[in-house]
Parts: sequence; C-alpha cells; structure tokens
Amino acid sequence: MTAVRVTVPASSANLGPGFDALGMALALYDVVEVRLGGRDVRGTVAGEGADLVVDEKHLVARALASTAAHLGCDLPGLELTCVNQIPHARGLGSSAAAVVAGVAAGYALAGRALDETALQLAAEFEGHADNAAASLLGGLVLAWSEQDGPSGPTPGSPRYHAVRLDPHEALRPVVFVPNERSATALTRGLLPVEVPHADAAFAAGRCALAVHALTVRPDLLLPATADRLHQDYRAQAWPNTMRLVRELRENAVAATVSGAGPAVVAMTLDGRVPAGVDTAGFTVRELAVDRNGVRVEPLEQIRGR
Repeated sequence: MTAVRVTVPASSANLGPGFDALGMALALYDVVEVRLGGRDVRGTVAGEGADLVVDEKHLVARALASTAAHLGCDLPGLELTCVNQIPHARGLGSSAAAVVAGVAAGYALAGRALDETALQLAAEFEGHADNAAASLLGGLVLAWSEQDGPSGPTPGSPRYHAVRLDPHEALRPVVFVPNERSATALTRGLLPVEVPHADAAFAAGRCALAVHALTVRPDLLLPATADRLHQDYRAQAWPNTMRLVRELRENAVAATVSGAGPAVVAMTLDGRVPAGVDTAGFTVRELAVDRNGVRVEPLEQIRGR
C-alpha cells in the first residue's frame, strides 16, 4: 500500500480500581490518512489539535517512523491528513490513539498484518498498555507488563501484554468532558510511593470484581468501580472532577475518573444522568463501546466505493 486511512477509537483507562490495568475503547474516533511521497513529513490537522504543526515531530509521524524502522521498512516522505475528535489532555487516550494510528499505518505501509508486537511497539512508545491496547483491540482490555521477561523491541524494555474481553452488551458509557486539561505526568507525580496494605487489598478485590461486572454482571458496577488507590490522591489536580464523581456515585451511577483525568466516565445501562446532578463545566456525551479497535483501509479501496 502507498496510502491508507486509519480510524482509531478513544479509550478510558483504570475504570476505577484497575489502575494501569483496565481499559475500554469508546466510539469516538481520530481518522488519519497517510500517503507516501516526497522527502519530508507534512500535512494538516482538523478538529482537536488543529494548531499543531505536522512534521517529523508529530506524534503520529514519530510512531509511524519508529514502527517502520522496526519492521525494516525504509519509508520516503509522508503526507498526513488528521481529523481528530478525541479531546486532548482530558484522559480519553488521545496520545495512545495517535501512537496506535502511527503503528497501524506503519504495519500497513510495510505490507504487514498487525500482530502481538504491534501492542509492544505502541505501549513502549506511549508508556502504558491500557489505553494503547484498548485502541488497538477494542472492547475491554486487561493489560500488564513483565519487567523481568524477554525484552521488547528496545533492549531492556518491559514486555507488554493484554487480553481483550467482550464488555456486556447492555453497557452505555456516558463521558463528561471538561474544558480544563490535565497532564498525565503532573497527576502521576501526586501519587504516593507506597499505599496502605488495606487499600492495595481493596483495589485487588475491586479490580477483579470490575472485570466480572463489566462483562457479566453489570448490576455490580457501582461497588466494582470503587477506588482507593489513585483517584483521591490526585483530587487536588481536578476538584470539580472529583466532585462530579462523588455526586454521580451518590446517585448510584458507577462513575470514575477517566484515565489521568479530568474527564469522568460513567458506566450506565440507560445512558442517562440523574436529574439534579450538577454537570456545569462538562460536556456530556453518551458513547457506545467500540468493539473493533483500530481499522486500516487502503485509500484506493475507499475511493473506489
């Protein structure tokens, strides 16, 4: 292929107690068209990130170049056309989506089908496997890494893994997106080096319950999404986010901070927000679960439809 279109979904990570482990793909998409040609990297961005310059430092271009190099493919210049719907710096996996788009495009242009190494490349580049795996595989993912296992493409790097699970068909996530932004590096800096044993045990039990609730027993979503491992420690970074999470949960809605915040995700069965819940400062959107993950199509095939 010399030109492809990549459609990649947003994601919500952690889902309460599953810190750095659970992720879910959401039906909100960035679309990237990649064409080979020329000697440099150029292109345009519409929607989120429209003010960004498209050159070799653009996140999609960097991930694509890294993937092509790993696959032994020497690419010429690139033209990128990005149409982004995923909000930036809100905790909805925009960076992971950009990286997955670059990895998927790199595989397609190299004439290769996506494989297990694609997750390794994306997670290693982005730094976390939960969002990357959700955007890559779709559905609900359970991600982990092995520090002492075989090295990844970069010598000495962790080996990342993920399994995909089918979320319950009744799930209707609702996302609350604030105008304010947050940075993962900043909010991670608020986490303690150690947590009480009781809180760690609580998180382990609730994370296991969350997997069961999200796939089989959605009636257990409220207790399954309770967290004592990370959200309260980072509350000072986004007080309005935590206020909304608490208010929704007091109204029996299984709400959590989405990833590093400040967006909130609620796992509902009806797509509704209880009357009286103060959503001021947030854009409220019901989003389906994306069950397919990243999609790659030859542009020639699309134009021929």
